Amino acid sequence: MITTPRSALRRYLVVCSLTWLPTGLMIPTMILLMTERGLGLAEIGTAFTVFSVVTLSLELPTGGLADVVGRRVVLAVSAGFTVVALALMAVSTTFWMFVLTGVLKGVARALSSGPATAWYVDTLHEVEGRDADLRPGLSRGSAMESAALCLGVLAGGFVPLVVPPGTVEPLAVPPLLGAVAAAVLLGVVLLALPEPSHRRASLGETLRAVPATVLTGLRLATGHGVLRRLTVYALVTGVALTAVELLTPGRLARLAGTAELGGTAYALVAALGFAGSAAGSALAPRAARLARGPARGAALGVVLAALSLGALAATAETGGPAGLAAAGGAYVAMYAGLAVTSVLCLEMTHRTVTAAERTTVGSTGSLAQQAGGALSNVGLGVLATAAGTGVAWGLAAALTAASALLFARLPALRPGGVPAAEPAERAASA
Repeated sequence: MITTPRSALRRYLVVCSLTWLPTGLMIPTMILLMTERGLGLAEIGTAFTVFSVVTLSLELPTGGLADVVGRRVVLAVSAGFTVVALALMAVSTTFWMFVLTGVLKGVARALSSGPATAWYVDTLHEVEGRDADLRPGLSRGSAMESAALCLGVLAGGFVPLVVPPGTVEPLAVPPLLGAVAAAVLLGVVLLALPEPSHRRASLGETLRAVPATVLTGLRLATGHGVLRRLTVYALVTGVALTAVELLTPGRLARLAGTAELGGTAYALVAALGFAGSAAGSALAPRAARLARGPARGAALGVVLAALSLGALAATAETGGPAGLAAAGGAYVAMYAGLAVTSVLCLEMTHRTVTAAERTTVGSTGSLAQQAGGALSNVGLGVLATAAGTGVAWGLAAALTAASALLFARLPALRPGGVPAAEPAERAASA
C-alpha cells in the first residue's frame, strides 16, 4: 500500500525508464541488423507492419484486461514478452524469424500501452483524491521515458564499436542488452509495484468483464468530443514518427559509409531527439500555462513538430557534416514539440475518464498511433523509393501541420473530465 504521492512518483519513474530502455538499446541497430542479414527495405517495412498489426489487434483487449485484472500483472507479462522478443532478434537470420520477432514485440507493446500511467493516476487519486494535480507527475514520467530512450540509443549505437572481434556480432549486442534490461523491469514490477486496493476480479468475472470494458472504452474514445480529437491526433503522430524512424537510419548509413558507423550516427541523432523529447516533456506544464490551457499548448507543440519535419524534408539531400547537423537539429525540435503535445494529451485524457476504463481509453490512443504507423510503414517506404526521402518527409510534415486544427476550440476540462461549458449529466453520457 503506497501512502505518499512521492513514493508513487518514484516507482512510476523507475518503471517508465525501464519500460523504454530496451527500445532505446535496439533502435540504432535494428534496421541495420535486418539489412546486414539480407532483408530489403520492403521486407523490413513488412516486418514492421506485422508488429503494428499485432499491436493494433491487441491494444483494446489488453487495455481492457489491465482495467479488469490490474496493471501490475499486465506489465509483468509485457516485460516477459520483451525479454523473449529481443533475445530472438539478436539471433534471427531470416525474414520469417524477424516477422516472429515483430509478433512478440507487438504483444509486448500492446500489453505495456497505458498500464503504468494508469497505475500512477489511480494511485495518486487513491492518496490525494480525484482533484489531484496530474500534470507534474505525467510530465516527469514522460521526461524519464525520453531520457531512458536517449541513454539507450547512445549505448546501443556505441556498443557495436567496442565489441571484441570474433566474439559476438556487433549489431546483435544492443538487442541482447535490451533483453537484460527487460528482465530487470520484470523484477521491479513484481516487487515494487503494488496494485491499488480496488483491483480484484475472479477468472469468470475477468472473462465477462474484459469485452464489456473494451466496448465501453471504445465507445467513450469515439463518442466523447475531446477523446475523439485526441485519437485522430494519435493517428497522425504514428505517421510522423514512422517517417523519421523508418527512413533516417538508411540515410545516415549512406552518409557515414558503413552500417556500424551509420548505427553510431543514428544513435547520436536519435539521442539528440530523445533529449529534446525529455526537455519538451519537462516544459509541457509551462507551455500550457503560457498558452493559457493544455489544448493551446498542445497545438503549439504540433506546429513545432510540423516545422521540424519540413526542415528534414528540405535538407534531405544535404550531405556531410551539414546533413548530420540538420538532421540533429530537426530531431531535437520535432521530438520536443511532440513531447509537449503528448504530455498535455495525456492530462486531458486522464481527466476525461475514470479508473474503470482508464487503460482501455489509453490503449485506443496507442492503437490509433500504431494504425498510423502500419499505414505508413510500407507506404512511406514505397514513396521514398519512388520519389525520394524528402517527398515522404514533406507529406508527413503536411499531415502533422493539419493536425494542429484538432486542438482548436477544444473544451477546457475541470477535474473529473467535465467540460467547463457542459453540465455533468451530458458529459457522463458522452
